[in-house]
Amino acid sequence: MSNKVFHVVGNGDRAQLFNRSKREGKILTCNMPPFEIENVFATCMVDFKMMMALTEGSVRLDAYDWILGTRPRIWMEQRGAFYMKYAQNVKQFYTHVPDYAGNATNFNCGHMAVHYAASIQGADEIHMYGFDTIFDFNIRSVTDLFLMSDRDQQNNFRLINNWRPVWTNIFKEFPDTKFVLHHTHSNLKIEAGSNVEIVAYEAQPGKKNPPQIVEPDMSDWNRHSRRAYEAAQKKKK
Repeated sequence: MSNKVFHVVGNGDRAQLFNRSKREGKILTCNMPPFEIENVFATCMVDFKMMMALTEGSVRLDAYDWILGTRPRIWMEQRGAFYMKYAQNVKQFYTHVPDYAGNATNFNCGHMAVHYAASIQGADEIHMYGFDTIFDFNIRSVTDLFLMSDRDQQNNFRLINNWRPVWTNIFKEFPDTKFVLHHTHSNLKIEAGSNVEIVAYEAQPGKKNPPQIVEPDMSDWNRHSRRAYEAAQKKKK
Protein backbone atom coordinates (compact mmCIF):
# COMPACT_ATOMS: atom_id res chain seq x y z
CA MET A 1 0.00 0.00 0.00
CA SER A 2 1.54 3.33 -1.10
CA ASN A 3 2.05 6.23 1.27
CA LYS A 4 -0.44 9.07 1.41
CA VAL A 5 1.66 12.11 0.52
CA PHE A 6 0.75 15.79 0.91
CA HIS A 7 2.67 18.88 -0.20
CA VAL A 8 1.97 22.07 1.76
CA VAL A 9 3.13 25.20 -0.04
CA GLY A 10 3.57 28.13 2.34
CA ASN A 11 4.09 31.79 1.48
CA GLY A 12 7.73 32.34 2.42
CA ASP A 13 10.64 32.98 0.02
CA ARG A 14 11.49 29.28 -0.20
CA ALA A 15 8.06 28.24 -1.46
CA GLN A 16 9.66 28.31 -4.92
CA LEU A 17 11.52 25.12 -4.02
CA PHE A 18 8.29 23.29 -4.75
CA ASN A 19 9.06 23.86 -8.44
CA ARG A 20 12.47 22.21 -8.32
CA SER A 21 11.00 18.80 -9.04
CA LYS A 22 7.85 17.03 -10.09
CA ARG A 23 5.77 16.38 -6.98
CA GLU A 24 3.50 13.39 -6.54
CA GLY A 25 0.67 13.65 -4.02
CA LYS A 26 -2.02 16.12 -2.97
CA ILE A 27 -1.26 19.83 -2.69
CA LEU A 28 -2.42 22.28 -0.03
CA THR A 29 -1.72 26.01 -0.25
CA CYS A 30 -2.04 28.84 2.26
CA ASN A 31 -4.20 31.88 1.44
CA MET A 32 -3.25 33.06 -2.06
CA PRO A 33 -0.81 30.55 -3.63
CA PRO A 34 2.58 32.27 -4.23
CA PHE A 35 2.64 31.17 -7.88
CA GLU A 36 0.47 29.20 -10.28
CA ILE A 37 0.04 25.62 -9.12
CA GLU A 38 -2.04 23.03 -10.91
CA ASN A 39 -4.34 20.51 -9.25
CA VAL A 40 -4.47 22.13 -5.82
CA PHE A 41 -6.47 20.01 -3.37
CA ALA A 42 -7.49 23.11 -1.39
CA THR A 43 -6.21 26.42 -0.07
CA CYS A 44 -6.36 27.04 3.68
CA MET A 45 -7.38 30.28 5.40
CA VAL A 46 -7.57 31.25 9.07
CA ASP A 47 -7.75 35.07 9.20
CA PHE A 48 -10.48 37.69 9.24
CA LYS A 49 -8.35 39.87 6.94
CA MET A 50 -8.48 37.23 4.20
CA MET A 51 -12.25 37.08 4.52
CA MET A 52 -12.42 40.87 4.35
CA ALA A 53 -10.32 40.88 1.17
CA LEU A 54 -12.55 38.22 -0.40
CA THR A 55 -15.68 40.15 0.61
CA GLU A 56 -14.32 43.39 -0.85
CA GLY A 57 -13.20 41.60 -4.00
CA SER A 58 -9.57 42.74 -3.69
CA VAL A 59 -8.60 39.05 -3.64
CA ARG A 60 -10.25 36.31 -5.66
CA LEU A 61 -9.81 32.63 -4.90
CA ASP A 62 -12.83 31.32 -6.82
CA ALA A 63 -10.69 28.75 -8.65
CA TYR A 64 -9.86 26.87 -5.44
CA ASP A 65 -11.63 24.76 -2.86
CA TRP A 66 -11.27 26.24 0.62
CA ILE A 67 -10.49 24.78 4.03
CA LEU A 68 -11.45 27.38 6.61
CA GLY A 69 -10.52 27.88 10.25
CA THR A 70 -12.40 29.36 13.21
CA ARG A 71 -12.40 33.02 12.24
CA PRO A 72 -13.46 32.47 8.61
CA ARG A 73 -16.33 30.34 9.90
CA ILE A 74 -17.43 33.17 12.22
CA TRP A 75 -17.18 35.61 9.31
CA MET A 76 -19.45 33.45 7.17
CA GLU A 77 -21.95 32.85 9.97
CA GLN A 78 -22.31 36.62 10.35
CA ARG A 79 -22.62 37.30 6.62
CA GLY A 80 -25.18 35.03 5.03
CA ALA A 81 -24.90 36.57 1.56
CA PHE A 82 -21.15 36.05 1.52
CA TYR A 83 -21.55 32.44 2.62
CA MET A 84 -24.18 31.73 -0.02
CA LYS A 85 -21.93 33.23 -2.70
CA TYR A 86 -18.96 31.04 -1.81
CA ALA A 87 -20.56 27.98 -0.21
CA GLN A 88 -19.55 25.89 -3.23
CA ASN A 89 -15.89 26.73 -2.56
CA VAL A 90 -15.94 25.54 1.05
CA LYS A 91 -14.50 22.06 1.08
CA GLN A 92 -14.43 21.88 4.86
CA PHE A 93 -14.35 23.92 8.06
CA TYR A 94 -11.42 22.91 10.23
CA THR A 95 -11.74 24.80 13.50
CA HIS A 96 -9.61 22.63 15.76
CA VAL A 97 -6.86 24.54 17.59
CA PRO A 98 -4.52 22.32 19.66
CA ASP A 99 -4.13 23.24 23.30
CA TYR A 100 -0.40 23.71 22.86
CA ALA A 101 -1.03 26.61 20.43
CA GLY A 102 -2.64 28.61 23.22
CA ASN A 103 -5.10 30.40 20.94
CA ALA A 104 -6.21 30.71 17.31
CA THR A 105 -3.92 33.70 16.72
CA ASN A 106 -0.83 31.58 17.40
CA PHE A 107 -2.14 28.82 15.11
CA ASN A 108 -1.36 30.33 11.73
CA CYS A 109 -2.42 29.26 8.26
CA GLY A 110 0.62 27.04 7.72
CA HIS A 111 0.10 25.32 11.07
CA MET A 112 -3.52 24.64 10.19
CA ALA A 113 -2.72 23.26 6.73
CA VAL A 114 -0.08 20.85 8.04
CA HIS A 115 -2.19 19.80 11.03
CA TYR A 116 -5.20 19.22 8.74
CA ALA A 117 -3.11 17.03 6.41
CA ALA A 118 -1.89 14.92 9.34
CA SER A 119 -5.07 14.78 11.42
CA ILE A 120 -7.97 14.77 8.95
CA GLN A 121 -6.32 13.43 5.81
CA GLY A 122 -4.12 10.93 7.66
CA ALA A 123 -1.05 11.80 5.61
CA ASP A 124 1.87 9.44 6.00
CA GLU A 125 4.27 12.01 4.59
CA ILE A 126 3.99 15.81 4.50
CA HIS A 127 6.39 17.94 2.47
CA MET A 128 6.64 21.61 3.48
CA TYR A 129 7.90 24.50 1.35
CA GLY A 130 8.16 28.20 2.21
CA PHE A 131 8.09 27.78 5.98
CA ASP A 132 11.11 30.00 6.39
CA THR A 133 10.57 31.01 10.03
CA ILE A 134 11.49 27.46 11.07
CA PHE A 135 15.00 28.06 9.73
CA ASP A 136 15.64 31.82 9.67
CA PHE A 137 14.52 35.14 11.07
CA ASN A 138 12.58 35.70 7.88
CA ILE A 139 8.90 36.47 8.21
CA ARG A 140 8.41 37.76 4.65
CA SER A 141 5.25 36.41 3.05
CA VAL A 142 3.71 36.75 -0.38
CA THR A 143 0.45 37.50 1.46
CA ASP A 144 1.98 40.84 2.50
CA LEU A 145 1.83 41.93 -1.15
CA PHE A 146 -1.97 42.14 -1.08
CA LEU A 147 -2.85 42.32 2.63
CA MET A 148 -1.53 44.83 5.13
CA SER A 149 0.49 43.21 7.93
CA ASP A 150 2.36 44.59 10.91
CA ARG A 151 6.01 43.91 10.10
CA ASP A 152 7.47 45.94 12.94
CA GLN A 153 10.66 44.24 14.18
CA GLN A 154 9.26 43.76 17.68
CA ASN A 155 6.09 42.21 16.30
CA ASN A 156 8.19 39.91 14.10
CA PHE A 157 10.06 38.63 17.17
CA ARG A 158 6.77 38.07 18.96
CA LEU A 159 5.23 36.13 16.07
CA ILE A 160 8.25 33.92 15.48
CA ASN A 161 8.56 33.13 19.18
CA ASN A 162 4.88 32.16 19.24
CA TRP A 163 4.91 30.16 16.00
CA ARG A 164 8.06 28.08 16.36
CA PRO A 165 7.02 26.05 19.43
CA VAL A 166 3.77 25.11 17.68
CA TRP A 167 5.78 23.37 14.96
CA THR A 168 7.71 21.33 17.52
CA ASN A 169 4.45 20.21 19.09
CA ILE A 170 2.81 19.35 15.76
CA PHE A 171 5.75 17.09 14.91
CA LYS A 172 5.47 15.46 18.34
CA GLU A 173 1.70 15.02 18.08
CA PHE A 174 2.06 12.93 14.91
CA PRO A 175 5.10 10.69 15.53
CA ASP A 176 4.08 8.27 12.78
CA THR A 177 3.93 11.01 10.15
CA LYS A 178 7.09 11.88 8.24
CA PHE A 179 7.59 15.64 7.86
CA VAL A 180 9.97 16.70 5.08
CA LEU A 181 11.10 20.33 5.27
CA HIS A 182 12.46 21.85 2.05
CA HIS A 183 14.89 24.75 2.47
CA THR A 184 18.32 26.03 1.42
CA HIS A 185 20.14 24.92 4.56
CA SER A 186 19.52 22.47 7.40
CA ASN A 187 19.96 24.69 10.46
CA LEU A 188 16.63 24.30 12.20
CA LYS A 189 15.71 26.82 14.88
CA ILE A 190 13.35 24.42 16.64
CA GLU A 191 13.42 20.99 18.27
CA ALA A 192 12.63 18.19 15.85
CA GLY A 193 12.43 14.45 16.36
CA SER A 194 13.34 11.54 14.13
CA ASN A 195 10.14 11.96 12.08
CA VAL A 196 11.45 15.26 10.64
CA GLU A 197 13.72 15.25 7.59
CA ILE A 198 15.33 18.21 5.84
CA VAL A 199 16.01 18.51 2.12
CA ALA A 200 18.55 21.32 1.56
CA TYR A 201 18.91 22.84 -1.92
CA GLU A 202 21.69 24.84 -3.53
CA ALA A 203 20.92 27.98 -5.51
CA GLN A 204 20.06 27.32 -9.12
CA PRO A 205 22.82 28.15 -11.66
CA GLY A 206 22.85 31.86 -12.39
CA LYS A 207 20.65 32.68 -9.41
CA LYS A 208 21.40 33.72 -5.87
CA ASN A 209 19.33 32.80 -2.87
CA PRO A 210 17.63 35.84 -1.29
CA PRO A 211 19.76 37.45 1.44
CA GLN A 212 18.98 36.22 4.93
CA ILE A 213 18.48 38.37 8.01
CA VAL A 214 20.80 37.01 10.66
CA GLU A 215 18.91 36.32 13.84
CA PRO A 216 20.87 37.14 16.99
CA ASP A 217 20.98 34.63 19.80
CA MET A 218 19.25 36.54 22.60
CA SER A 219 18.82 33.58 24.96
CA ASP A 220 21.12 35.14 27.57
CA TRP A 221 20.22 38.80 26.96
CA ASN A 222 18.50 40.74 29.71
CA ARG A 223 15.37 42.81 29.16
CA HIS A 224 17.28 46.06 28.69
CA SER A 225 19.59 44.57 26.06
CA ARG A 226 16.65 43.20 24.12
CA ARG A 227 14.93 46.58 24.14
CA ALA A 228 18.10 48.38 23.06
CA TYR A 229 18.54 45.98 20.14
CA GLU A 230 14.93 46.35 19.04
CA ALA A 231 15.19 50.15 19.24
CA ALA A 232 18.35 50.08 17.11
CA GLN A 233 16.62 47.96 14.48
CA LYS A 234 13.76 50.45 14.30
CA LYS A 235 16.19 53.30 13.66
CA LYS A 236 17.55 51.50 10.63
CA LYS A 237 14.17 51.63 8.89
